[in-house]
Amino acid sequence: MVFDVGETLIRDDRGWSRWADWLNVPRHTVSALVGAVVAQGHDNADALRLIRPDIDIAAERAAMEAAGVGEELSEADLYPDVRPALAALREKGLRVVIAGNQAAHVGQLLRELDLPVDEIATSGEWGVAKPDPRFFARVLDLAGTPPDKTVYVGDHPANDIRPAKAAGLRVAHLRRGPWGHLWSGTAEAAGADWQIDSLHDLVRCAAS
Repeated sequence: MVFDVGETLIRDDRGWSRWADWLNVPRHTVSALVGAVVAQGHDNADALRLIRPDIDIAAERAAMEAAGVGEELSEADLYPDVRPALAALREKGLRVVIAGNQAAHVGQLLRELDLPVDEIATSGEWGVAKPDPRFFARVLDLAGTPPDKTVYVGDHPANDIRPAKAAGLRVAHLRRGPWGHLWSGTAEAAGADWQIDSLHDLVRCAAS
């Protein structure tokens, strides 16, 4: 089982709130713009470009880190089902891996949470991001299993479902967060092998 990160394992609320505070706009504005660009099928970072068209996101992120208001993760950022479901999957003898589109620094923050997983990797560490097929080739190397024995779990059809299926993996679409709910029941999500509402559903699938 290989897991996406944002809105699969962790809530993105705090990250977007941090951007709103940094750009000096109401948090609701950022939240609404993220929803708007997602609904249009654009990258969620386009919400920041609507606020400041000339923004250099990488430079701003570095400035936030330097100012001491960079990325943070704590137990409160995890969805409640994450730790018990991951532990239950490992107890069933499954190899559990985390691999998502995150900065290298986030990989370290995830490791510090001491989650019950076998491996953690991010696109920032690998130098390649979803939906690039090379990302999923790295996923399979990390999982150590053939594609048809590997399940990728995520909420985003364009970044998770479609490219993972193209790489031969099996896929679980998680109806969570703006992307998961928006595309639930649509043709974009229909390619998934499973539609799930909770990570606990994966434990039941593994049992059957």
